[in-house]
Amino acid sequence: MKSLAAIVSLLALLATPQLLAGAPDTVFLEDLTWPELRALIDTGRVTTIILPIGGTEQNGPHMALGKHNVRVRTLSARIARALGNALVAPVMAYVPEGGISPPTGHMRFPGTITVPEDVFRRSLESAARSFRLHGFRDVVLLGDHGSTQTGEKAVAVRLNREWTSTPVRVHAIEAYYQAATAGFRDLLRARGYRPEELGEHAALPDTALMLAIDPNLVRSSPPEAQVPGAGTGVDGDPRRASAELGRLGIDLIIERSVAAIRRSIGQR
Repeated sequence: MKSLAAIVSLLALLATPQLLAGAPDTVFLEDLTWPELRALIDTGRVTTIILPIGGTEQNGPHMALGKHNVRVRTLSARIARALGNALVAPVMAYVPEGGISPPTGHMRFPGTITVPEDVFRRSLESAARSFRLHGFRDVVLLGDHGSTQTGEKAVAVRLNREWTSTPVRVHAIEAYYQAATAGFRDLLRARGYRPEELGEHAALPDTALMLAIDPNLVRSSPPEAQVPGAGTGVDGDPRRASAELGRLGIDLIIERSVAAIRRSIGQR
């Protein structure tokens, strides 16, 4: 049995250059075959896996329910490219969004999907254990949703404590979310946009980012239909959002996230 295992390992090693040569130019885990992934890990070309955490929720009458999922997948890919040694896992689209009975938070709007906090945390933990098993050294959690930040940090702390004698670490990168929210709002405020426009949800910053990432997810409804008010799901005013502003936010998010990931990995 040992000789057979040695032969299999040797054959895999000999096949590695061909596997890498034929692998697609992608940062998405889903686009690879398992031998291609193993070759990338075995050669050290990939050491980091980014787990994008989105959420399926209402985003006002003008923006699609998948905003968080599309945004975090796109930005995670840009961040992985900048890091140079990272892949992007499938987006976690089911996160805590409020209660069901009675409906609270975003659950008051059709299309929002929620899961209990403990289910969310166990899902994160299981994903991280899977990545460790397959040879990744650094697991990066990037949460696009405010409700996930506490859970991400708790899972990272628990697993890092458990894995303290191993080289594997989990990194909950809160700088990503901070840049996409408070950081981007500060940038827009410095350009003269009013606090009542910036808001907290589905307002000018959120809408500008989506216009820059995927404008098909933003409806070209009459301006009056986008005015925030009771029952709209909007906190702020999205009417002056533009793709140009969104690109400023994208650059900010990527720059701060890459720097934070590198710092966190460097502190292992």
